[in-house]
Amino acid sequence: MTAEKIKDILAYNDAQTGEDRQICTALKEIIDRQLPEAESKIWHAHPVWFLDGNPIVGYSKLKSSVRLLFWSGQSFATPGLTPEGTFKAAEIRYTSPDEIDAAALARWLEEARLIQWDYKNIIKKKGRLDRIS
Repeated sequence: MTAEKIKDILAYNDAQTGEDRQICTALKEIIDRQLPEAESKIWHAHPVWFLDGNPIVGYSKLKSSVRLLFWSGQSFATPGLTPEGTFKAAEIRYTSPDEIDAAALARWLEEARLIQWDYKNIIKKKGRLDRIS
């Protein structure tokens, strides 16, 4: 991971205010610790982590919360995520850093490593998602 990409995510976090900044900082620290092999960068204006070019997890500031999104989260066994969109993504939203359950987040991140749908090639496959692990 290049210093430039790390700076971009830190700048994203620093642009948030109050508890949103604390949430983003905490999420980045936990994700980096749990997925040290992942590449992270700003993608579509938000911090996202990738394994072998496939998006795994990312977060974004919404109007009233910070959303943590797992691209394959609907396939996870660990409860607590809400389906999002028309594919396999699932999310959780935070309004306070105290709401972050580090143990649940660690389990979701481990599942994200093991359970992946091929978002990297979704355009090439004309919208068809295949499970890759």
